[in-house]
Amino acid sequence: MSVCAIFNVFVLLLSTYPRPSESNSEGDALYALRRSVRDPGNVLQSWDPTLVDPCTWFHVTCDSDNRVTRLDLGNAKLSGNLVPELGKLQRLQYLELYMNNFEGHIPEELGRLKSLVSLDLFHNNLAGPIPLSLSNLSDLKFLRLNNNRLTGRIPRELTKLSSLKILNVSGNNLCGTIPASGSFAKFSEESFLNNPRLEGPELIGFVRYDAGRECN
Repeated sequence: MSVCAIFNVFVLLLSTYPRPSESNSEGDALYALRRSVRDPGNVLQSWDPTLVDPCTWFHVTCDSDNRVTRLDLGNAKLSGNLVPELGKLQRLQYLELYMNNFEGHIPEELGRLKSLVSLDLFHNNLAGPIPLSLSNLSDLKFLRLNNNRLTGRIPRELTKLSSLKILNVSGNNLCGTIPASGSFAKFSEESFLNNPRLEGPELIGFVRYDAGRECN
């Protein structure tokens, strides 16, 4: 093979080889989180956007297809905002971001994580409402949002989550009436403590879910 032919083959291979941003949108999504947060302990130092996929990064677990299934960043001294790009991690089962100092709203896009089993955001500084989109997470078993600054009503649609085993929204500033139907029927008052504006539980036929003073 001539030098010219070898060169042409090399150029062809180079042009078709996927760049990191093209070959793994999940790596891009995680790197968006890294750019959004402050990391004084350099916990995310291994998150190198030039790698083809993020499966070699610390605190990231992947399956045999190199798809992200776990993100373990609990108690990592991180601060900043969660990013909507996290909703691109389609096979994510465990999102463990507890005991940090995340602020801002919980992204609606987390409701796209159809494989999610555990969502642990407790002991942060998150504000705003509990996203209605979380009711799309049909495989969710553990939902722990306690000890944040969340406001508004507990979405009644969350009672449709039949797989839900553990719920904790205590220590927020939620309001309205506690839903008591569906999967919520098995949760005790401990799941809702220390929400001064929260009333209930809802008494079917006596106290409407949306009854009472304005709630926001």
